[in-house]
Amino acid sequence: MEKREEVKEVVEEEEQVVNPWEVSAKDGGKIDYNKLIDKFGCQRLDDSLIQRVQRLTNRPAHVFLCRGVFFAHRDFNDILDAYEKRQKFYLYTGRGPSSEALHLGHLIPFMFTKYLQDAFKVPLVIQLTDDEKCMWKNLSVEESQRLARENAKDIIACGFDVSKTFIFSDFDYFGGAFYKNMVKVAKCVTYNKVVGIFGFTGEDHIGKVSFPPVQAVPSFPSSFPHMFSGNDNILCLIPCAIDQDPYFRMTRDVAPRIGYHKPALIESSFFPALQGENGKMSARDPNSAIYVTDSAKEIKNKINRYAFSGGQDSIELHRQYGANLEVDIPFKYLGFFLDDDAELQRIREEYGSGRMLTGEVKKRLTEVLTDLVERHRRARSLVTDEMVDAFMAIRPLPNMFS
Repeated sequence: MEKREEVKEVVEEEEQVVNPWEVSAKDGGKIDYNKLIDKFGCQRLDDSLIQRVQRLTNRPAHVFLCRGVFFAHRDFNDILDAYEKRQKFYLYTGRGPSSEALHLGHLIPFMFTKYLQDAFKVPLVIQLTDDEKCMWKNLSVEESQRLARENAKDIIACGFDVSKTFIFSDFDYFGGAFYKNMVKVAKCVTYNKVVGIFGFTGEDHIGKVSFPPVQAVPSFPSSFPHMFSGNDNILCLIPCAIDQDPYFRMTRDVAPRIGYHKPALIESSFFPALQGENGKMSARDPNSAIYVTDSAKEIKNKINRYAFSGGQDSIELHRQYGANLEVDIPFKYLGFFLDDDAELQRIREEYGSGRMLTGEVKKRLTEVLTDLVERHRRARSLVTDEMVDAFMAIRPLPNMFS
């Protein structure tokens, strides 16, 4: 008999709140990822899995793997087993379009998914949950759809292969096989269960309660008959931030009961706000985030004014004690986006010892992020409406696994 997936409630303890709509730690504290792993029931992604990825793909592991940005997983080893046996799998990730442009925290799962698509040469589905944002952000249907297309341009600018990638809007794609799978999932999840997982209250409208199956069913290949007809048994790997885990704990519990494989997950930590690690970068506060539309001047200003420093209060004390790298946001951002391991280690040693000052680290971060944003802006300027239409077209993808 298939073992039922244990579905635990969202972690909402006094010291931190982690769910798909809110991430925060109280009193300026840090998110405790060890506690999340324990409470959510996922596994830490260890060096042996990273080494195995390198061996199977014959390429270096992404820095997000090597530096622990993607740090937890569910059944990622099963995906690697399947790949080693030349069995097929596909990728699924998504975006809730609530802002005109993406910020750097939004880019991280797409940068990593691009690496996975290239490394494993597999197809990808990207869900734009315009319906979710319409319900949660009180946006109109028309505005949610417009933002979805604008966000799609930023996603396409990450370099995905149109011959292996299908981007879809829930408002546009909902129906047919997708909706049949939603109904199957919905029949397996009681109201009490969905309240326990997501924390819904009597004040939430019924649209929110009905949404989880929408995010669940892209995990099943039969939801995309134009792509996977006759291949309903292929596995699915979902790269996402760990706050999305509740959706897929529910999905993994239901999947065997309706005849599907459990999706595997590889999960990232949160990209912290400029003000500190007690939360993630948020579109609700523009000064907490670096956007892909920010100018070089805006990036410099945000880093200098808002990036929380672990340096000491005076140069003398800094030279004596060095920076606290555990709380220093400029150094943490370099850990995400500075590719050069040797340079990052040098900054770690120099800044941590006090020989390097906060202003120098912020200057280097400004250079790195300005280059990244300018490269992204150039790529996005080449994305036309016709290209968006091509990625969102319901068509066979003959080169999916080539």
